[in-house]
Amino acid sequence: MHKNHAEFLPLTEQEFKAQYGTAIPDFIIVSGDAYVDHPSFGTALIGRLLESRGYRVAIIAQPNWRNIEDFSRFGRPRLAFLVTSGNLDSMVANYSASRHPRREDAYSPGGKAGLRPDRSLVVYTSRIRQAFKGVTVALGGLEASLRSLSHYDYWSDSIRRSVLLDAKADYLLYGMSETTILALAAALEAAVEKESQPNVETIRGLVRVVGKNDTVYDSIILSPDDNITRSKTVFLPSHEALIKNRTRYAEHFALQMKHADPYGAATLIEPCGDRFIVHNPPPFPLTTEELDAVYELPFSRKAHPSYEKAGGIPALQEVRFSLVSSRGCFGGCSFCALTFHQGRIITPRSKESLIREAQKLITDPDFKGYIHDVGGPTANFHAPACEGQKRRGACSDRQCLFPKPCPSLRVDHTAYLDVLESLSRLPGVKKVFIRSGIRFDYLLLDENRRFLKELVAHHISGQLKVAPEHAGPRTLEAMGKPPIEVYEQFSRLFYEETKRIGKKQYLIPYLIAGHPGSTLDEAVALALFLKKSGFIPDQVQDFYPTPGTLSTCMWATGIDPRTMKPIFVPRGEKERHLQRALLQFNRPKNYDRVRKALRQAGRSDLIGFGQTALVPPEKNRHP
Repeated sequence: MHKNHAEFLPLTEQEFKAQYGTAIPDFIIVSGDAYVDHPSFGTALIGRLLESRGYRVAIIAQPNWRNIEDFSRFGRPRLAFLVTSGNLDSMVANYSASRHPRREDAYSPGGKAGLRPDRSLVVYTSRIRQAFKGVTVALGGLEASLRSLSHYDYWSDSIRRSVLLDAKADYLLYGMSETTILALAAALEAAVEKESQPNVETIRGLVRVVGKNDTVYDSIILSPDDNITRSKTVFLPSHEALIKNRTRYAEHFALQMKHADPYGAATLIEPCGDRFIVHNPPPFPLTTEELDAVYELPFSRKAHPSYEKAGGIPALQEVRFSLVSSRGCFGGCSFCALTFHQGRIITPRSKESLIREAQKLITDPDFKGYIHDVGGPTANFHAPACEGQKRRGACSDRQCLFPKPCPSLRVDHTAYLDVLESLSRLPGVKKVFIRSGIRFDYLLLDENRRFLKELVAHHISGQLKVAPEHAGPRTLEAMGKPPIEVYEQFSRLFYEETKRIGKKQYLIPYLIAGHPGSTLDEAVALALFLKKSGFIPDQVQDFYPTPGTLSTCMWATGIDPRTMKPIFVPRGEKERHLQRALLQFNRPKNYDRVRKALRQAGRSDLIGFGQTALVPPEKNRHP
């Protein structure tokens, strides 16, 4: 093994030879994203981590998948190909919520769309197999994580089997895979030395297929309760059962949720035909020291120079002068997949590490003195939710904030404020902003209003984006979000504090149309809330049933897996168009749809010219 810290990991054969001479790569990472050497991009993070342990890493970014030429660029790797669709699921990257092809791709040079194939993991692995028979292939990244078991696929409106089977890869790594990839690398290295099969049975965060020729196949068949993988095992409903009865899919998903925490999770075994998907327990979250070390690897924080002529990589601009201060989220939003990808346990970075990273930003010639964001999935979650999470993990039978805050929840912004203040005092820093999501319900639980005051006074650039998501009570319950009255309380305090210090700053609420649970009555309630608040969104986000979320399971089954009770799903396009129009009821182009929605909801009283009306009546017609 050799250690090397060039400005970029090699993207071309010439770059690899310049760094490593005549050696061959240990790992080749194939990615659906352009290569950006920044810790917010998974390819760079895993690549730099492997490099730091002495492995030779090469990258094939956005290869031409129509032939095998690009995939053969570096030859056969010594240990494995690592395949990812990039920072997004390839179908989400390529299509909008209405299933229309996207016109832009922020992770491609110049924002150009069409540079990654649909279902990238399957396509890339197929080309690799054509080029190199018998080579080891491991899948990773968000798409792999959320498709590791049978899952609902919105684009085909079907229950698809594990992407590991469809791609015909050897292994799948799910979650934030730093410890998993290092354990797999060690197992592959040992197998090469011993000329044997890799021992991967106990690697956390790893998924594999067990077939008839596998030595443990008979053990699984004959002894379902046997300690096959040296942890307790739970059998999921078979893939075939999910196709026949989607109620079984709701049960399947409920079991996944129950076993999403590393401290209490079992090995999940899913039958699929005459094979089994063996889904090892999740990896434990990194410690603060480990997370610091990962983010302080020698990233250049730049896009590869080969993209300059095309205009660079747009996604980099969002994070170039931002700092990741934590990992994990205990918010529990139903439409978010972080429970399965990052986990619910918060790992904060140390203040010292963040200061060192900020000092590197300051030396960048393009840095203008503004740190654009200091946060994570939720900016003001900067420590585990309670002391118990440190010892036994997150509870499998309850959420931290929903339906009501847990009595054990520890609410404290002190450490996060200390980070913000320390960064603000650095020479060369003019302002430190917060652009990550703020959980306003958590903020309100802090009786010390210091964080709210500091936020309003120093860390907003005119607007603060927050996510009430809806106003209808049944929809908010389905979303795992607090009642709208909680947002209204936060809004009142925000504007009072803004007025007190003499600033003009505004809240920009994120809202979702067409989420499970949202009937027309609920959508009307949201429209009335918007009228009352005086805010009409410029853009409306339609609910997008992406793989791996609780909300998507509701969408697919019409059942809430938390209760196994039926839930309304606004599936038809006509229904979704009506609900979407209600969020922008004041736009003349939406009047016809709004009137139709109001009449269907039995709310013709909201059609007219009075103060309570949402839209005027048609000409020559009474409501």
